[in-house]
Amino acid sequence: QPMSKRQRKKLLKQKQWEEQKDLRRQKRKEKRQKRKLERQSKLDSNNEGNDRKRMRREVVPSTLRLIVDCSFDDLMVLKDVKKLHKQIQRCYAENRKAFHPVQFYLTSHGGQLKSNMNENDKGWVNWK
Repeated sequence: QPMSKRQRKKLLKQKQWEEQKDLRRQKRKEKRQKRKLERQSKLDSNNEGNDRKRMRREVVPSTLRLIVDCSFDDLMVLKDVKKLHKQIQRCYAENRKAFHPVQFYLTSHGGQLKSNMNENDKGWVNWK
C-alpha cells in the first residue's frame, strides 16, 4: 500500500533520529567531561574549596534589622500559613547568601506557623 507524504517524512525523521543517537550521546559525554575539567581547574586554582564558603567569609554584616511579626497567624487559613512559612524560608536562605546580610528576627512565633514549621522543616530550630 502506498505511503502518504507525511508518513514518509515521519519515517525519514525517525530514521535520522536513530542514526544520530550515538552522535548526540557522544556530544553530551564530551560536554560533561569539559565541565568536569573546568570545575577541577577552578578548584585547583582557588584551593579555597567551595565558592559559597569563600563568599560567606567575605561577608560584611549590615546594621539593618528585619523583623517578621507572626502574631496574626491565628487569623490565617492553613494555606496562607504554609505560604508564609515558604516565604520565611526563602528570606532566610537569601539572607544567608547575601554579601550584606541583615539581622533577621521572627517575633510571636507560635500557633499554626510553629506547628507547620515543626512538621515540614525540622531544621529551622538551628537557624541563627
